[in-house]
Amino acid sequence: MNSFEQYISIGVLVAVRLSGLMVFAPVFNSSAIAPRIKAGFVFALTVLLAPVVGSVAGAHNAIDVTSIAGELGVGMVFGLSLMMLTESLLMAGTLMGVSFSFSLVNLMDPNTMVETPVLGQLLGWVGVLVILGAGLDRVLLAAFVRSFVMVPVGGAVILASTGAALLGMAGGIFLSGLQLAAPVMAAALAVEMTISMVSRLAPMLPVQVIGIPIKTLCSYVVLIGSLAVWPGWIERHFNLLLDSACKLLVHA
Repeated sequence: MNSFEQYISIGVLVAVRLSGLMVFAPVFNSSAIAPRIKAGFVFALTVLLAPVVGSVAGAHNAIDVTSIAGELGVGMVFGLSLMMLTESLLMAGTLMGVSFSFSLVNLMDPNTMVETPVLGQLLGWVGVLVILGAGLDRVLLAAFVRSFVMVPVGGAVILASTGAALLGMAGGIFLSGLQLAAPVMAAALAVEMTISMVSRLAPMLPVQVIGIPIKTLCSYVVLIGSLAVWPGWIERHFNLLLDSACKLLVHA
């Protein structure tokens, strides 16, 4: 096999690993990015990385079912791990939507083509802005490039324990969303309790009529105030998920 054929084989495996990242990872999986732009990005990275990763010790250039499945699995480990950040924001938006009395206000998510809460969409875009503003997309690409040293191309094997670990990580989506939504939910609960006590003390007052606007207004105030700590939380959570993905690959 000549060097050009080896380069093509390595390039195919690199592109397969990149595909898992482009399908699931935040920012990269956005439907706002045209498919031809994604394809060009994958092609450019493949051309740049193939000569380098092919020289790493333990790299293989054989294209078979095992190597393709392993490379796809590595990309999916990165993508699915970081997608949990997006799902946590969506969960937070769903929980806060109930407090805002927006539980029936849904929008079509262009990424998943399913209806999602309007606050979930808003918080998802906040997450994208934080990722881009903090340069976390470049951190993800740097970690992805280092994965070719941790798991040489063509030699990746994803074990069943890795899938079980991903499922365990998915269990933290609800807890993360609850942490983000807790201040708003607490404020809405306090307003509802206050309104209930006032209605008991003065049944003639129309407190139930103004209850929903007051609760929504208080929830907005608390949400705007809590947004100050969200960028730091998103950045820390992103780095933790990225570290967890790297550890899964090392132990795969």
